[in-house]
Amino acid sequence: MFNDIGALELVTIVVLAILVFGPDKLPKVIQDVTGFIRKVRAFSDSAKHDIRSELGPDFKDFEFEDLNPKTFIRKQLSENEDLKEIRTSFDLRKELNDVSDAVNNPEPDPAPASPSGGAAGPDLLKKPAAPASEQRVRFDADAT
Repeated sequence: MFNDIGALELVTIVVLAILVFGPDKLPKVIQDVTGFIRKVRAFSDSAKHDIRSELGPDFKDFEFEDLNPKTFIRKQLSENEDLKEIRTSFDLRKELNDVSDAVNNPEPDPAPASPSGGAAGPDLLKKPAAPASEQRVRFDADAT
């Protein structure tokens, strides 16, 4: 319950309690607070027991901590066999190394591009020829 409280915070709380309640009433206040915490825990435990008994035998392994979304997702991801198989088959380091090798060490083309734009593809540095007049599409300014 108090996992995040350090020594300095604990000393500060004790000093404030002594100043507020005084050294005479402090033991009685501590007893009242601990009794209240025990009653709340007992009430919580009995409520959990009642809910489990009402749910029936199908939910005997039900845990209230699973209602926390983070815990639920973590449990579902760790128990799902398909996800475990995907996780083991996917090697991110190998994929990153393959991509970085492809970027850093590009392989030379097996056939250099021919200047005529033949089998290797068109020469992108050369300006394309204007299409013939019969291939041009007529544009009607009034139609648009």
